Amino acid sequence: MTDSSLTTQYAKIALVIAAYWIVSISMVFLNSHLLSSENRLDAPLFITFTQCVVTVAVCLTLSGISRLFPKLCWFPECTLSRDRMLKLLPVSIFFVMMITFNNICLKYVGVAFYTVSRSLTTVFNVIFTYIILGQRTSFPALLCCGLIIAGFLLGVQQEDGAGSLNVIGVLSGILASVSLSLYSIYTKKVLKIVNDSVSLLSFYNNVNALILFIPLIAVSGELSLVAKFSLLGSPDWWTEIFIVGVFGFAIGYVTMLQIQVTSPLTHNVSGTAKACAQTVIAVIYSEQVKSALWWTSNALVLIGSAQYTRVRQVEMAKHHQEAPRAQRSGKGDKKRLLESV
Repeated sequence: MTDSSLTTQYAKIALVIAAYWIVSISMVFLNSHLLSSENRLDAPLFITFTQCVVTVAVCLTLSGISRLFPKLCWFPECTLSRDRMLKLLPVSIFFVMMITFNNICLKYVGVAFYTVSRSLTTVFNVIFTYIILGQRTSFPALLCCGLIIAGFLLGVQQEDGAGSLNVIGVLSGILASVSLSLYSIYTKKVLKIVNDSVSLLSFYNNVNALILFIPLIAVSGELSLVAKFSLLGSPDWWTEIFIVGVFGFAIGYVTMLQIQVTSPLTHNVSGTAKACAQTVIAVIYSEQVKSALWWTSNALVLIGSAQYTRVRQVEMAKHHQEAPRAQRSGKGDKKRLLESV
């Protein structure tokens, strides 16, 4: 590879990582503004529903453009299949739980404490991977989970001591982590239903979400709040809804793009660094003063998450190196090889 092509490759990677950071951080702040601003609509289910509507509309638009102008862009054909919708329903339920509890968490805890309140995803991944898939986690990885739990508990204690702890927000963060963990695990099982297309899975998840949200919104009593909302006829408010919806679609795209141009490990490291920057920006923006222990809680969460990623990457590399030797000797453990892929 020549110096110029190498420079071009590095520039592409830098642009993709920058896009991921911009989209992800913007998404968090926009959602927080929409859910916790002074003139907010106190109906998180309805707001999440509207974001799903925008995502479905974007998917259909891109699918149409791809069909008419295949050289301009490519997007899978978004045609509904009742059979696919039913098969994907369990995953869509976890998807609905994930985005709903995520938005409720943002509504009550704000962006500064968001990283800590949502930090238990890795821990639940370990738990559910063992319960559902029967896969054990190494002791070094469990130590990293211990760091994350310690950071979470310290963060909660610091918020409580400062009088700013919101129990609903923290519980929503925990439930969002549980939902995300289950969603990630089951997504691997159902991707073949949509021909391994993450974009098509996003389309079906959001279509199913629209159907699931309708009874939830009706039962929650949010319809009366929506009907009384003073900004319901405001083009500016609907523009905000549309922008957040577009960012909701974009975050899935830039996440996959970052993994493609780098690696899953680099993506996780980038996500950890982004969470750190996001927390600092939130504290500066809100002009808050945090204690040393509060910052320590965030550091424990971020260090634990980054170290867990590194430990798992080393373990996976070791498994891949051992696999060919085990196959040549004829003594390979088939189950272990499958789990290492």
